[in-house]
Amino acid sequence: MENNTSLQQQLLEAGVHFGHLKKKWNPKMLPYIFAEKKGIHIIDLNKTVEGLQEAAAAMKSIAKSGKKIMFVATKKQAKEIVTEAAKRVNMPFVTERWLGGMLTNFNTVRKSVKKMQSIEKMLNDGSAESLTKKERLTLTRDKEKLEKVLGGIAQLGRAPAALFLVDIGHEHIALAEAKRLGITTFGMVDTNCDPNKVDFAVPANDDATKSVAIVTNYIAAAIAEGLAERQASKDDEVEGDVDNDAEKRAARLQAEAEAEAARGGRGRGSAGQAGPGGQPKRRVPGGASRRPAGGGGRP
Repeated sequence: MENNTSLQQQLLEAGVHFGHLKKKWNPKMLPYIFAEKKGIHIIDLNKTVEGLQEAAAAMKSIAKSGKKIMFVATKKQAKEIVTEAAKRVNMPFVTERWLGGMLTNFNTVRKSVKKMQSIEKMLNDGSAESLTKKERLTLTRDKEKLEKVLGGIAQLGRAPAALFLVDIGHEHIALAEAKRLGITTFGMVDTNCDPNKVDFAVPANDDATKSVAIVTNYIAAAIAEGLAERQASKDDEVEGDVDNDAEKRAARLQAEAEAEAARGGRGRGSAGQAGPGGQPKRRVPGGASRRPAGGGGRP
């Protein structure tokens, strides 16, 4: 409970509770509104804490399963914060411009990413040296343009498992594409938006930099926890495999040693059976043992 209180205090200090003007509100946000003050709606921070913790738990679980969560924030005041948070947890992000079809036409977008990477390779490995100065300049400009829009998704091999949107009204194209593909959506929802449009709504001020920062960083910390747990379970598996290999090797060596001992024992035992007085019996053709001479036979 104490933890919730301190989180609530931090949210309060960051201005997360300030909504939009009453005249701009979306009636579906009514359950999340605490009061109205000077014509501005005040968000209920209890609801924000609940929404934030639910969203964080779900994202931690997604990260632990090894899937990707894409951060989307093309608003000027959120770009830098979201870019840093996404990079910190090695997740894809879109903070410049949402290209229509970035999810629904993912294969085409991947082609543009590959083009960007091949230009980068040409410029780095010296194969662009043979080009004229003007051609090199054009390539560099193309790369910069592509990198600005696609840099955040360069390592994304397939569509992400979830989307985290800072303003669901502003990012309505991304939200629509995610819905169409059945991708889980998380969003910061202000008083002028419909919270039912996302799977996990975090009622919060999506315009103030401090508010965006506290929510985004809380989410990123949960993802980092999920990734750490995934790594720890992988390490345990590797350790278990090493132990198993060692046990198997020891068992194999023991089996080989026993087999070797058994072979050696047989070799010594079959060297010829000794007769009386330690002399080996001599066999004669026909199978009867030859009696020693003068052996007291019947006259």
